[in-house]
Amino acid sequence: MEADLYDEFGNYIGPELDSDDDEDDLDAEDRDVDEGDEDDDDEPADADDDVPGMEVVLHEDKKYYPTAEEVYGPEVETIVQEEDTQPLTEPIIKPVKNKQFTLMEQELPATVYDMEFLADLMDGPELIRNVTLCGHLHHGKTCFVDCLIEQTHPEIRKRDDVDVTEINLILFFFFFFYSFRVGIKSTPVTMVLPDSRGKSYLFNIMDTPGHVNFSDEVTSSIRISDGVVLFIDAAEGVMLNTERLIKHAVQERMAITICINKVDRLIVELKLPPTDAYYKLRHIVDEVNGLLSTYSTDENLVVSPLLGNVCFASSQYSICFTLGSFAKIYSDTYGDINYNEFAKRLWGDIYFNPKTRKFTKKAPSSNSQRSFVEFVLEPLYKILSQVVGDVDTSLPRVLDELGIHLTKEELKLNIRPLLRLVCNRFFGEFTGFVDMCVQHIPSPQEGARNKIEHTYTGGLDSDLGEAMAECDPDGPLMCHTTKMYSTEDGVQFHAFGRVLSGTIQAGQPVKVLGENYTLEDEEDSQVCTVGRLWISVARYQIEVNRVPAGNWVLIEGCDQPIVKTATITEPRGNEEAQIFRPLKFNTASVIKIAVEPVNPSELPKMLDGLRKVNKSYPSLTTKVEESGEHVILGTGELYLDCVMHDLRKMYSEIDIKVIFHDLITLYYSTVFISVSYQCVTFFLNKITMIAEPLEKGLAEDIENEVVQITWNRKKLGEFFQTKYDWDLLAARSIWAFGPDTTGPNILVDDTLPSEVDKALLGSVKDSIVQGFQWGTREGPLCDEPIRNVKFKILDAVIAQEPLHRGGGQVIPTARRVVYSAFLMATPRLMEPYYFVEVQAPADCVSAVYTVLARRRGHVTQDAPIPGSPLYTIKAFIPAIDSFGFETDLRTHTQGQAFALSVFHHWQIVPGDPLDKSIVIRPLEPQPAPHLAREFMIKTRRRKGLSEDVSISKFFDDPMLLELAKQDVVLNYPM
Repeated sequence: MEADLYDEFGNYIGPELDSDDDEDDLDAEDRDVDEGDEDDDDEPADADDDVPGMEVVLHEDKKYYPTAEEVYGPEVETIVQEEDTQPLTEPIIKPVKNKQFTLMEQELPATVYDMEFLADLMDGPELIRNVTLCGHLHHGKTCFVDCLIEQTHPEIRKRDDVDVTEINLILFFFFFFYSFRVGIKSTPVTMVLPDSRGKSYLFNIMDTPGHVNFSDEVTSSIRISDGVVLFIDAAEGVMLNTERLIKHAVQERMAITICINKVDRLIVELKLPPTDAYYKLRHIVDEVNGLLSTYSTDENLVVSPLLGNVCFASSQYSICFTLGSFAKIYSDTYGDINYNEFAKRLWGDIYFNPKTRKFTKKAPSSNSQRSFVEFVLEPLYKILSQVVGDVDTSLPRVLDELGIHLTKEELKLNIRPLLRLVCNRFFGEFTGFVDMCVQHIPSPQEGARNKIEHTYTGGLDSDLGEAMAECDPDGPLMCHTTKMYSTEDGVQFHAFGRVLSGTIQAGQPVKVLGENYTLEDEEDSQVCTVGRLWISVARYQIEVNRVPAGNWVLIEGCDQPIVKTATITEPRGNEEAQIFRPLKFNTASVIKIAVEPVNPSELPKMLDGLRKVNKSYPSLTTKVEESGEHVILGTGELYLDCVMHDLRKMYSEIDIKVIFHDLITLYYSTVFISVSYQCVTFFLNKITMIAEPLEKGLAEDIENEVVQITWNRKKLGEFFQTKYDWDLLAARSIWAFGPDTTGPNILVDDTLPSEVDKALLGSVKDSIVQGFQWGTREGPLCDEPIRNVKFKILDAVIAQEPLHRGGGQVIPTARRVVYSAFLMATPRLMEPYYFVEVQAPADCVSAVYTVLARRRGHVTQDAPIPGSPLYTIKAFIPAIDSFGFETDLRTHTQGQAFALSVFHHWQIVPGDPLDKSIVIRPLEPQPAPHLAREFMIKTRRRKGLSEDVSISKFFDDPMLLELAKQDVVLNYPM
């Protein structure tokens, strides 16, 4: 048989033949050819014994194997692989890799409402509420959304987080093991919810992360919302991020409501008596109102359960009620009760007199309970204690009295699911939450004017402005996108935003305006065609063909020109349209890492990944240093961990290494004290300038846009004169803020008309301002920005010939004089400081102090949390010393302390960075007076700059001679 003579690849393995013999001498039996059938002479002997799919053909008694192209067609790829050129674990033909980074439903799940009804509600802006759920880490926002989804989607029992890359933080210390999930992306959910009267509203809800590192997600969500629901843990109270979010919501002019969540912890964990639980809840409300009065000038901005803008919830056990919804339970049970009037008597120092059956402000007896305790907390305590305590005997009787009917199988459930089921049956749907949002958060129609005034860079006196202020679905299209969501394969992005006027339609041509677009410079704009449109409901999306004003929308096909935010409008007929303001974050990206691909040839893939990851994270900044390093700036360690995960696994799929193993902080340069040394720069033009430090708080006001350079001279002068005691003439002579229009430095024209030709000086003003912007953007110490410095122009001699006072001559001159004035005014480095909040038991407080002291940190407050066995320690720590702080803290406290840190302020680094007498020894910790010098030298080394700053580089010879004459060279080497 031929199978005995040839292997599976067609190689001859039979007995050796003589040289004179030929393969033709093999008899017909050996070839397994049927000679009796003349028609089969050309048939293969046994095709199954040859290469699979290859037909063996005998031509002139010789074997012939056709090529793959001949067998399978011309589109087949033939791969010839030599031996030992790739490992056995790697297949020759790799399978097609199907990337999927989001958990998306293939089909629309069943809902308690009709999808057509949801689409119809989109046309009624008065029935829409755009809400952001925000709060501190682990205060129950996502679990609350789970309850809403269970309420509206009966087949979905638990909503998994949408983003697969959400981080599982597993901490293992000694014998402690913790595992919890941290949200890193904001998740939009659109659903129809009924209020207590059964009226349906369309809710656009954004579930945001609670970690302070991801507060940029909250900022992007707030921009397209009309109000926020602030979640506060009943046991932990107001925490670090809670306070920051209150301030941020006030600055963004949001309607504020609060949800005191996890009230079950007061009963189950802390085991507080009902009266103490009431004091705990009231303390939280009072603390929030104290923060609102601090950050807002509106005296009417108050939260109170009596006003209806406070609800109480326990997401774990499906509990949510306001005073009104709880009073309605009494009304439905007993009847003939005006539950609105009853609800007004359920908070505060109000008591019920059982004899007169009236409410009084004085306690009828010494053991009388407040109405909230008697009518709300005690029934809640009894329900929980009955379910937890005696399930078999008394619980069925109690449930019958409450009108709750459970099957025998349901009564056999474990305690937690049984408690959740009983509370769900007793409290019903979350109508109290819906009532709170409907009454205290404006609809898109009501809140449109306030939203446009705050976010739109143009005026409202045009037809376009009026259409947006009225939320007109028939007006010109204006859509503001604030977030980019990656597709399933991580290749493209969908823009998420809010339609503020007009109606966006699938397949419609639109004009996308970027953040740098102005009416004078239209370069940052591009005409695109809208693809499909969706309404996002977390795990699945509802495709629609149009979205009118007032709604949120997910847009396909417009992602290419968008980096962070964008304004989408009509391509023609809307030329007066301006952009919406870029996002203003409540934190800063001060931690940076430098990255490069392991394989240098994969640099284009990494650059493409950097562009994509820059779209995905709102506050992320990527840039290229002059040394060629690709730098990523983020808000913290966890933030950069998530960025690097996405960059490696999702967007570039290559090996990327961090060049420096240590994280790096951003350093600013500043001046410490004012000096009278006047720095002069000559280059056909003579400019004299001095540098002084700014008044305390002025740099922050400029950055937060409390004062703007675009104000008229009179308004600008009044601000500086009244708040910072500036001379009125000097205040009206401010030329620029820098770098950019919100930079924390000021350029002032302090020249006198009797000494300087103001006309000539005014002709080169723009060039001097550009030189000032350039100099403050790249300071002389570390090539980092300058901060908190006022530059005064004291004298200027400008060339008469226009040829000699062009931008090419004046801009470098202005930059050099900025550098020289800065270096002669005691330059210092500034480093970012974090505000740290630590929660720990009382016996671990001393360990927290120890860890902070080793990292140049200092404690500002140490106080117990009311109604809790924990302490809160508030402190400041340098960002450079915060790396690994949380791990170190948990190690010293056996995992009992939990810390969160967020950027707070800039502070001067101790020491003189230009002191050459300091010797930096490698691998040795430096004393405090040497830190500035160490930071400067190491930063310059990393950037490929010379180790020291050569001051003579920025001084002209006439300036050096002048300094020599005045003998004020000091210790600075030339």
